[in-house]
Amino acid sequence: MFRIPGLLKLMLAVACYTALCVGARGGQVSGAGTQLPSAPQPQVELQAQAQIPSPDKAAGTDVPGQKPAEKQAADPVVTMFPHPEGRRFWISGQANIIFQGRLPFHSPYEGVNSFRSSAEYKTSMVGTLYTAVRPTTSVRYNTDLILDLESAAGRGLSQALGLAGFSNLDVVRNPNLGSAPYLARYEIHQVIGLTDKTVSQDANFFALATEVPERRIEFRMGKMTLPDFFDVNDSGSDSHLQFLNWTVDNNGAWDYAADTRGYTVGGMAEYDDRAWSLRYGIFAMPVVANGIDMDWAFSRAHGQNGEFELRKTVVPNRKGTTRILFYGNRAHMGVYREAVQAYLDGVDSTPTITAHEHFGALKYGVGLNTQQEITENLRVFGRFGWNEGQHESFAYTEVDQTVEAGGDYAMRRFGRSEDKFGAVVVSNAIKRDHQEYLRLGGLGFLLGDGNLKYGRETIVESYYTWHEWRGMFYSVDVQHINNPGYNGDRGPAWVGAVRAHVDF
Repeated sequence: MFRIPGLLKLMLAVACYTALCVGARGGQVSGAGTQLPSAPQPQVELQAQAQIPSPDKAAGTDVPGQKPAEKQAADPVVTMFPHPEGRRFWISGQANIIFQGRLPFHSPYEGVNSFRSSAEYKTSMVGTLYTAVRPTTSVRYNTDLILDLESAAGRGLSQALGLAGFSNLDVVRNPNLGSAPYLARYEIHQVIGLTDKTVSQDANFFALATEVPERRIEFRMGKMTLPDFFDVNDSGSDSHLQFLNWTVDNNGAWDYAADTRGYTVGGMAEYDDRAWSLRYGIFAMPVVANGIDMDWAFSRAHGQNGEFELRKTVVPNRKGTTRILFYGNRAHMGVYREAVQAYLDGVDSTPTITAHEHFGALKYGVGLNTQQEITENLRVFGRFGWNEGQHESFAYTEVDQTVEAGGDYAMRRFGRSEDKFGAVVVSNAIKRDHQEYLRLGGLGFLLGDGNLKYGRETIVESYYTWHEWRGMFYSVDVQHINNPGYNGDRGPAWVGAVRAHVDF
């Protein structure tokens, strides 16, 4: 058993009290409209209805900062305590609890970093407290000061080892870090307007203003997680209300700068126009692969990330967005081919990637991210990612190439406006040198069965999220994993989960 930290105790107490009240009332408060985003976390992202400020959310003909009367009347309450727009202060929270289990599966052998073949279950908990203040009321030159506290408890199946596309994004990959609350984010967000024309946006814990200049530059500096702002996908970027798998919620081939918990320190700039955006950032890299300590010498270690976003639809009167991502990481990284050759030459007794690291080594890659509304209720999305694969997987997961396609369906036609069903398939791969390294018994920070009969790791995931009342949501999730850890000798594996989520 693990101990529940104080921050989670408070959130769970409110959640339990709310659930009892709902049960006593025997009913639900229902409605439709804008949903408050669930808490972003290492690799988390915002819902389509309340995305990070973006010009495609504009309602340019509305009164600035005010929603149409019909929309106001239809808005549901999807948080325990409503957050009025236009305030200069923000305080909210979330708690996410996931119970996940695995059935036994075929496995003729197992290694140090294998996904275990026996039946197993684990529970994870993440609680976040969001705070922000807007010092002035300026629209053209708005400033937000952001500070978030977080606590992560519990563990993942097989200690979060053995899968490139691990089954629970909430899991911290080093359980020895403990569940004590930590400072997750501290940011300064500055908007510089380039025009007096404004558009509306939904206020959230990353940006409190309800209207912004249509053309603007935004700066952010401090501690953050990159998937808050890069590679965002409305259907595939939220482990709190949607999919759970690492390589579904984020581009698996994007080895983005982060510590073990998924956070880093740095700065980014973003230019927003009516139909497109361009963003770029530079961030600190960890000292070692999957490490908690960061290398503060930016001259020798840093992650550069850039993204172009085009808000253009292929279905009339529906929203569509395409994002093109690139990244380049410099860090003290090893080379798979050198580790394999040293082992074959008898220099190393086992293939060891950390014995062949180089300062300033460069790992780079690209990604494509697209989403499209088909009808009022149906959305489809997809991603493609590639990296050069010669240098060791360092910060996120062991994927050199990925492709995914999926969609979600809102259950409005059935009287469940906030319920949602989603399904996706993602297929991950690694390059030949990476394959040979694992086949000869090498270990990555996630993978290592001691042998390898290579095959693409392909995952099919589906979920159903049920809105109980106000900010209370429940979900069921099922994942089928073929060739776990790229190993055709093992699997397939079935993983099931139930999730409880509460927004305050």
